[in-house]
Order: sequence, then structure tokens, then C-alpha cells
Amino acid sequence: MNVVTSDDSVGVVPTHPLSKHFIVIGYRDGAYSTIPNNFFRNWLDEEATQGTFHIGRCTILGVGSIARYDGNAQKLVIGKNVAGGMGLKFILNAQHEMKTISTTMFSIYGEGLTNAVMPQYADTVIHNDVWIGDEALFLGGSVVESGCVIGARTLIPPNFRSEPYGIYVGSPARLVRFRFSERVRERLLDLAWWDMPLQWIKRNNDAFLVDLTADEGRALEVLGELQRDKTAELANANKVVAKGS
Repeated sequence: MNVVTSDDSVGVVPTHPLSKHFIVIGYRDGAYSTIPNNFFRNWLDEEATQGTFHIGRCTILGVGSIARYDGNAQKLVIGKNVAGGMGLKFILNAQHEMKTISTTMFSIYGEGLTNAVMPQYADTVIHNDVWIGDEALFLGGSVVESGCVIGARTLIPPNFRSEPYGIYVGSPARLVRFRFSERVRERLLDLAWWDMPLQWIKRNNDAFLVDLTADEGRALEVLGELQRDKTAELANANKVVAKGS
């Protein structure tokens, strides 16, 4: 299994307090992400040895979650600061051809039998700052945009496309409402705060405590201040890199 993460990763941290239940991946600024034990499965419910999984910084997936890989055709991409509940399921493919006489995969039975080539989903992608409730189920080719909330036991159907900062529940998933006003959502996507290091978030921690639904004007003011601070931080970092080169 090919597990990919950010370039600032320091690798697996076997001494972390959570390492009994998770594969803990550390990062240079002290952040970490967790992958539940036995997360990678194949159709025989054995450990999957093929496929690619990308996990972002500060992403935690709950105990009992699995991602089912049937080969190398699909990959699962989960972004930064994703908070995943217990018992999540990501079924990346598992399709059968429905246009022929039978959906049966005759090739499994051997004896020279063949069947039509199975359809394939695209990659499954969960973007940044997504909160996923317990036992949610994601089918292949689905894309969940940044800032979404996925309710417990929600079924995300194949090839699903969400809106950023939407709240989705049900089977199949339906949009209940947006977390913030349109202008606030646009500013949040522009800010992309999840790309910043933990020290930047720590310095601006108070801004992350502001209720962005109470007063749109105040919310836009706070996000504007964060955007200016982010721009200054990145400019200073570029100066340091320029001096060192």
C-alpha cells in the first residue's frame, strides 16, 4: 500500500499515546494525523496491498474505519484537518457491469469463464476541514469539498459532488443548509487556513473562536485580518528562503 502525505512529515511515530489504535504520522511542527489499524482492506476483507492513499496534516479517522481497495484503479485522497468519526467506510469501486445478461463475475469461477470488464469509478476525494459523523459510507468517485459536515450514517452516493461548507445528511446524502453566508464561504475558501502551520494557527487562535454566523460584517472583518496576517507570514517565509539560497 502506497501512503502519501505532506513533505513536512517526519514519518510514523510509534511512541505516540494513540499508537495502540492508530498508525500515527508526525509532522515537523508537531502536528500529526492518524490512520486506524486495519484501515486498508480488499474484497476478501484482508489487508490491501495495492492502491494509493493520501492523507493530509491534522487529519484523524476514527477507530473501525476502513477503505476498500480492489486494486490500483482508484485512490482515496483525504485532505487536511479532516475529523472523521468511528466506523467510516470508503468503498472505492465494487461495481458490476449491468448492461450485459448477468451482473455475475463469471471469471471468479474459473474453468475458462470470462465476463465483461468491470466499470471503474474515479478517485474518491475528501477535501480540507471536513467533519464526518460516525458510520458514514462513501461510494467511489465521490468528491466532498472543503468545510463540509457529513452527518452520522450518511450515504454519499457514487460520483457525488458537494458544495463547499454544506451540511449533508441522509441516504442518499442531501444538502440541509450551508454553514455560513455566501460571502463568508468565499472568504474562507480564499483564506485556505489549513495550509498554514500550527504556530500560525496558535498565534491567531482567538480568531478561530469567533461565531461567523452571528454578524456577517464582523465575520468578514475577522477573515480579512487573518488573510492579511497569512499574506505577511508567507512573505516573511519567502524572504528567509531567498536569504538562504
